[in-house]
Amino acid sequence: MMLHFSNPAKLKTKRIIFEEIYGAGDPSTLMELKELSARRRAIEESINETSVTANATAREMAGGLTSRLEQDLLKLEVYLPLLENLVFHATSSGNGGSGVELKISWSSALSPTRFSGCKFLHNDELCFEHGMALFLYGAILRERAQEVLLRGDLAQSGELYRKAAGVYHHLFQQVLPSLKPAVGQERPPPETNPSLSNVMNFICLAEAQGAALRKAVEKRMSVGLLSKLDCGIKELLDQAYSILNSFNGKCEIISSKLEEFICFSRSLHELRSKRYLADSLKNGLKKGDVGLAIGVLRMALENIKGKTPKKESWQLVFKKEIKTVHEMLRELEQENGFVYHERVPIGVDQLPSPESRIIVAAAPYNPKRSETKLVFKKIVKPRLSKSQTM
Repeated sequence: MMLHFSNPAKLKTKRIIFEEIYGAGDPSTLMELKELSARRRAIEESINETSVTANATAREMAGGLTSRLEQDLLKLEVYLPLLENLVFHATSSGNGGSGVELKISWSSALSPTRFSGCKFLHNDELCFEHGMALFLYGAILRERAQEVLLRGDLAQSGELYRKAAGVYHHLFQQVLPSLKPAVGQERPPPETNPSLSNVMNFICLAEAQGAALRKAVEKRMSVGLLSKLDCGIKELLDQAYSILNSFNGKCEIISSKLEEFICFSRSLHELRSKRYLADSLKNGLKKGDVGLAIGVLRMALENIKGKTPKKESWQLVFKKEIKTVHEMLRELEQENGFVYHERVPIGVDQLPSPESRIIVAAAPYNPKRSETKLVFKKIVKPRLSKSQTM
């Protein structure tokens, strides 16, 4: 079992009425702007939990989908192509769609505790809306992957995690680097930092590998392979932590809860990969392998000391794994005392370390956009009088 951190999906936003902001140059543009507003309102009411639509009606509107997360994904998958089209035309040279005051507002789900809550952060850049909507899409894909994982569908869960990783990688490389900070804004939401999207990319990949690991366990694959896969999860989380630490540092622009999640997840998978390694060693035929297995388990338990998380659901996972390792160590020590009589190495340099194997990759995100050609009225800025220019 893996740890889970649901905070990235806890975003909130305020309404935007696109047809009141952009001057539509023709009826088809006006119609698309109105649809854009309506589709966004459906997302806003869902994530803000202000919708008055009954569950049965919402299910019918979503084509029979019963999962709230599935319904939200469908809403975003309808909204995003419309938004992509607006971004494309509004930023096109000479189309009249630039220079408008959008007054886009989103709350942050990953700001430090002292800045979090439902404080809304504002930006007039359309790229801000684009980035936050995509970040939300990636976060809800990840939550849906967890929902499916708990249901036991490991293949679909892994696919959703890889899809989420692809969304975050697209954000990191293609969308967020072009976002300009809002004028006078002291602290932009961390979700607009490209590096955070890269962190989320590696987290989703680690979780996709976690689903693959569970499938390998179900298929009774060798414990040697399980050790490598678990070590691969730790390696992916190491990369996430390294990126997070490089830009977060002493400034603390991101909630410490995300760092705790990554750190405790790393520790858990390191412990588990060493348990699988010890299991592989004890089944080996070489003399001295039982002693090595005992040394690996002792070192693993020593490294985990003092690393118990505060969150209760995480504690349960940790305690279960630590108990399993303790029981395995006790059995091996008894067997060694009565049967094998092998020397147990003490130094780290005398003990084998798990090898890493990564078998997952992000599913590329290919943005779609609607085909309507948008035409905007030109924004004519008033000419300043001589007295105003002096």
